Amino acid sequence: MTLHASYDPSNIFNKILRGEMPSVKVFEDDVALAFMDVFPQVEGHTLVIPKDVAARNFLDMPENKLGDYMLRVQKVARAVEATLKPDGLRVMQFNGAPAGQTVYHLHFHILPIFDGVKVGAHASGGMKSAADLEPIAAKIRASF
Repeated sequence: MTLHASYDPSNIFNKILRGEMPSVKVFEDDVALAFMDVFPQVEGHTLVIPKDVAARNFLDMPENKLGDYMLRVQKVARAVEATLKPDGLRVMQFNGAPAGQTVYHLHFHILPIFDGVKVGAHASGGMKSAADLEPIAAKIRASF
C-alpha cells in the first residue's frame, strides 16, 4: 500500500466501528473508539481510532477533526498510565506500509512500558482472545 491511496471502507477497524467485527472496548464517544489490540506487543496495548472519517493515516485526517481526536488519544493514554502505572508510555502512529502501518484506518497505539519487560515487535505477536483481554480492559475502563 502506498502512503497516498483511496480509503478502503472494508478495513478491519471500520468493520469494528460498524459493529461487524468484535472488539474489547475501553472507551467510546462520538469522536473516537479505543480498544485492546488483539496482537498486543505488551499487556495493556490499546488502540485509539477516529470515528466518522475516511482517514487512512495521520496525513489524511481532516484538520477540523484532528484536535478533538488527539484529545481522546491523550485521554486514553492517561487512563492506561493511571491503571497500569508503567515506567514509560509509547504513543505511536504509522503512516504507510514502509513505516509499519498494517491497517489503513488512522490509529494510535498506546503501549505501557515497564523496565525489564521486553516489548514485542509490531504486528508479529500471537493473537489474544477477548477473554484474555477483558480483565485489563475492565481496569482501564474504570479509570475514566
